[in-house]
Amino acid sequence: MIRNYLSRPALIKGSITPSLLVIVASFAVAIFGILFAISQQLDFSHRQVASDSALAMAEAGVNYYRWHLLQDSTDFTSGTGIHDYEDPEVGLIGQFNLTVTPPAESSNIVTITSTGWTNRYPKVRRTIRVRYGAISLTSFSFLHNSNVWFGNGVTINGPVFSNGGIRQDGTNNSTVESSKEIYICGLETGCTNPEEKPGIWGNGEIDDLWSFPVKPIDFDSIKVDFSKLKAASQTNGLYLGPSAAQGYHIVFVDNGDFSVYKVIGVNSFKGYSIEKGCENLYQDITSETLLGTYQISQRNIVFAEDTVWVDGVVNGEITLVAARFPIGSFETNIWITNDLTYLAKDGNSRLGLIAQKDIIIGRDVPEYFDLHAAILAQNGRIIRHHYNWFKCSHSSDKMKNEFNFYGSLISNFSSYWNFSQGPQSPAAGFIKSTLDYDTSMRTDPPPYFPNTIEYRFISWEEVRE
Repeated sequence: MIRNYLSRPALIKGSITPSLLVIVASFAVAIFGILFAISQQLDFSHRQVASDSALAMAEAGVNYYRWHLLQDSTDFTSGTGIHDYEDPEVGLIGQFNLTVTPPAESSNIVTITSTGWTNRYPKVRRTIRVRYGAISLTSFSFLHNSNVWFGNGVTINGPVFSNGGIRQDGTNNSTVESSKEIYICGLETGCTNPEEKPGIWGNGEIDDLWSFPVKPIDFDSIKVDFSKLKAASQTNGLYLGPSAAQGYHIVFVDNGDFSVYKVIGVNSFKGYSIEKGCENLYQDITSETLLGTYQISQRNIVFAEDTVWVDGVVNGEITLVAARFPIGSFETNIWITNDLTYLAKDGNSRLGLIAQKDIIIGRDVPEYFDLHAAILAQNGRIIRHHYNWFKCSHSSDKMKNEFNFYGSLISNFSSYWNFSQGPQSPAAGFIKSTLDYDTSMRTDPPPYFPNTIEYRFISWEEVRE
């Protein structure tokens, strides 16, 4: 039997070729996959860098237009559109596109939208939108240009600032700032004989939140432009000239309306204040005549050249101004003798009260008195008088249980609604006062409400396309 020994090695040698091809092919696929992954990773990295660069270009656009507005705060058209973005070393590397929305007539806040992209990846874009404007006076819960005293029954839930000294015997749950390092304490802050005190002092417990001295706020620079407000009321709101009577009574209704009455008759009560002593205070309305009913949505500013009484439930955004021309020749006040509240504390209702002189809380407010508003006594104070001061008046209505405030209080001169008889309960005023800050007013004050002269970015957001 003859065996073919030569055929077996030949068969084994030939079988290596398919295996080798499989190995080589697998290796090639793996290498290609790795190279593809590396390529994708590099492209992703480049796109990520391009995305970050696009955001930087968008921010450069916003800063450019901020500079533009500092040169001309009323020009909202020049400088918009597409701009080149150049690197000092490389040259042109991208662009940004600017869109500017001017402020509404009742506001000073401009909206700037900026989109940036690189030349290498023009489809990789980032867009940011900012709101830029003057700092509103409603950035504070309590803003004051004089010395002020918060008694032990007062709780403040919001930032406090004063250009004068502050005596804080109450509770503060936010910052308390004074521009004074030291000041002369007088009767307005509980010192019988004038004496030197730190800018902030008292028995308040959270003194870690006290800061003094800090940069003052220039009240002279925030004078209210009553002529502008009057013109706005004649164009977009309701203008009320001198009444030839006692003034006007404005009543807000929870359906978004408000009614205006001419006040015909008023009774007076004797009351005492530190500045003026004992005086007759004409505040109790005895007769009035309806002039008309209006919608807040159609008239977001009311300007009255006379004394104004106001109360009710506000549903909407509106500012009420009491001032008479020529400014400085009359003392025009706002009286609050009943609850004045929002329909809801949801940011959809905002009320501004601006008095050329004082904003006065009446004697006969409810035992639990609620006031929701941003209130500004431009050349006066916010006050409730003493109605049981010896040699002046004797009234059982001298004391009320609670004053619950929601909003911002701003005044030029020393404001107060309590009179002290020592470290315990006040001799007159409110046994308990709680001042809650309306945070929605930080960026959205009531229509036409005044601002400081300092501008800043109010909000920043990235817009996802």
